[in-house]
Amino acid sequence: MKGAPVRVVFLTVLTLAAASAAAAYTLNYAVPSAGGCPVPTRFSTLTPVARRWSTSLASTPQTVFTVAAPGTSQQIAEIQQAISDAFSAWTGVSGTRLNASEYPNALAPLSTTPTQNACGDSQGSSVTGENTICFNQSSTAFTPGVLAFTRVFVATAPGQTIGTVTSSFTGQILEADILFRNDGQATFAAPGALASEPNAYDLESILIHELGHFFGLEHSPIWRSVLSPFAPPPGTYWGPRPSAAAPDGPLREDDRTGIRVLYPDPNDMTDVGVITGRVLSANPLALSGLGATAAGEYVTGIFGAAVVAVDADTGEVVAGALSGWSCPSPNSAPVFDGSYTIARLPLGRSYNLYIEPLNGAFVPSDVGGNGLDVCSTDNTTPCSVPPVNTDFVAHVRSSG
Repeated sequence: MKGAPVRVVFLTVLTLAAASAAAAYTLNYAVPSAGGCPVPTRFSTLTPVARRWSTSLASTPQTVFTVAAPGTSQQIAEIQQAISDAFSAWTGVSGTRLNASEYPNALAPLSTTPTQNACGDSQGSSVTGENTICFNQSSTAFTPGVLAFTRVFVATAPGQTIGTVTSSFTGQILEADILFRNDGQATFAAPGALASEPNAYDLESILIHELGHFFGLEHSPIWRSVLSPFAPPPGTYWGPRPSAAAPDGPLREDDRTGIRVLYPDPNDMTDVGVITGRVLSANPLALSGLGATAAGEYVTGIFGAAVVAVDADTGEVVAGALSGWSCPSPNSAPVFDGSYTIARLPLGRSYNLYIEPLNGAFVPSDVGGNGLDVCSTDNTTPCSVPPVNTDFVAHVRSSG
């Protein structure tokens, strides 16, 4: 790896269950190494995104169950089908540059490698620019409750290189690896084997979740979102399954909107609605105790509030964002003014807007630090992220 520093992001899916709450998709951000406004992380769509998986599978104990017998070519084919179907959930979303129908070469063909530790390490000493899924690689990141995690290497400037991949923009994902737990503390079952393995987690569901991180999304505090930080209980899955008619069937609207924001299709004239605003305190003095950031900017709005756009006719959560910051210019550090933007909303629908703190079933740590990590002290425009504000009650004030 050269052209450091390259940012390493860890994203996980947890086993714990919780009650329902409303919130929204969040994105990962990279702060330019030279300073300036944070930018979302994503793959370049100028070349096909490489992808492979390691056919090395743990056998003692066995952690991946299939209908086919272990060690057979049928088992490999069964797991590969689950991986392909999981990818299709994201490439089936309309209005994105990942859509398989509109952009059939967005992803490179899925390949395999027999290497056990094909996913490299967090220090970057063995990363190659390959995007790999591993089922038989140990890691200290497998702390209690972690089923799988996605490790993402992100460029903080153009011209940084991992393997054969060189960044053309800040925030470009240079490598993303998905690792499944292999120590017997959790087991996974391909869709056909789930009914006979009721104590196993659904392999396809976990893959779809982790692929959301793979492409650049953070956790969503929407309970039924695929990007919710909580996995479906063992022996179950959140459906429907991907199908030829509806490959993105398992996703919720919040998931679809998030991926459209990261990879917008320039030809999409439907999902182009935008809602912007600020979440402000009725008493600005209540925020004064937070003081100034390292850049000298005071907190003037609510940071970390969940702002959600709900279809006024159906009650469906369509999309949302976390409030908190904006940038006066591309070269400036964030200003913590309570700003939010909900983009890529479908036109022709009416929306109700809801605002709530992350102090219920979901808390800020569930969303993840990367979705709120918009500062760096290692450049010329440093700042420090204020604590997430969870102590407020939302009131709607008429503008009429």
